[in-house]
Amino acid sequence: QVQLVESGGGLVQAGGSLTLSCATSGRTFSSYRMGWFRQAPGKEREFVAFISRSGGITYYADSVKGRFTISRDNAKNTVYLQMNSLKPEDTAVYYCAADPKLASSYIRTSQYDYWGQGTQVTVSS
Repeated sequence: QVQLVESGGGLVQAGGSLTLSCATSGRTFSSYRMGWFRQAPGKEREFVAFISRSGGITYYADSVKGRFTISRDNAKNTVYLQMNSLKPEDTAVYYCAADPKLASSYIRTSQYDYWGQGTQVTVSS
């Protein structure tokens, strides 16, 4: 079992930046593929970014590509999401997720076994 705790959310003006962190405990962090997802009110949870176990492979949703950067520090058991040039449509609860399996899929929520409680990001116009 692994616990995930997100932090770093808040209120920011459009064009601003935030960095989210997701601290983990339990099994070896480096054995998990990690993802960030978000869910806006009335919408389904959607994929934002993915990072492989070593950090050498990353993928992004088209809506955040070029603005967001996912990274991880396996020594600190933490994954990050650097968010720049934020837009009001980025407003959502952001969740980190962990997948311990050997797999290629990374977009679907069902791929991930463990989830954090979420952190609210609000971007004002």
